[in-house]
Amino acid sequence: MKKFLLLLIVSLLGTGTIMAQEGKSAKQIEKEAKKAEKEAKKAEKKAKKAAEEAEQMALFEQAVRAIKGHDFVLEADRVEFKRGQFAYVTPNTNFVSVKDQSATVQLAFNSPVSGPNGIGGITVDGRISKEELKTDKKGNVTYTFMVQGTAISASVTIKMAKGSNQCNATVNPNFHSERVSFSGILYPTKLSNVYKGRSI
Repeated sequence: MKKFLLLLIVSLLGTGTIMAQEGKSAKQIEKEAKKAEKEAKKAEKKAKKAAEEAEQMALFEQAVRAIKGHDFVLEADRVEFKRGQFAYVTPNTNFVSVKDQSATVQLAFNSPVSGPNGIGGITVDGRISKEELKTDKKGNVTYTFMVQGTAISASVTIKMAKGSNQCNATVNPNFHSERVSFSGILYPTKLSNVYKGRSI
């Protein structure tokens, strides 16, 4: 009888231990499943970020090739003036472009007044000279040139940070200090969609 009771007690204790272990295993499995899900989401986010960075880098390299080939358009969505005043503008009518050895600078505001170019602003053309392309240690690109035409005589500086085709172009007239800066995206001419008004 004593042996039977002893076996029964050992059996019950063993069963309790097994049940406790099974309960712990279920919690452990749930914990591991959550951890795996979290790691999968983290890996997906990392892969998405890497893909976006690779795409931006491809656009940057395409833009650099367009600058080197003298065949690009900077479509601006923001224009800033000398004293910090700025305006958000339409990219397809506000741009700086270079084609071969010619450059165009166009401003067009949403205005009821047509302006000299017929679209609410001004369009000037000129020949480029004294150009220089520099890349710093971080890979950022600076392209400068002079543009000379009937209604324009200015230096233009285009700055583009490595890993993006977003850039700024600052136009500094030679005969007055009314500097204008264009901020936007630089495209090869064939991928651009701009409308050019009447040139002065």
